Amino acid sequence: MAFIKIQNVIINTNYVVAVRLNNQTSIGENSISVLISTPRFSLLSPETLAQDCQDLCLDEWVEFTGKAAIALHDYFTSFNNVIDLMPNYE
Repeated sequence: MAFIKIQNVIINTNYVVAVRLNNQTSIGENSISVLISTPRFSLLSPETLAQDCQDLCLDEWVEFTGKAAIALHDYFTSFNNVIDLMPNYE
């Protein structure tokens, strides 16, 4: 388990599902979006374990701009943190 601190936000990387590296906001500013999926602990019971996973998790896209976006881009594209499975297909 690792944590990333970006300004006043701390992200537990165990809950990061996806990252959009080259996004733009509605005003054209470069951004990074991180999809975070957290379990709904109040729903965990033997009856709910048989339900679809979508019902057990809360998903939310969090968008970062400016210096935070640059720092996250560097983190998620670092060879120490990410293995590029298709480097020649960009």
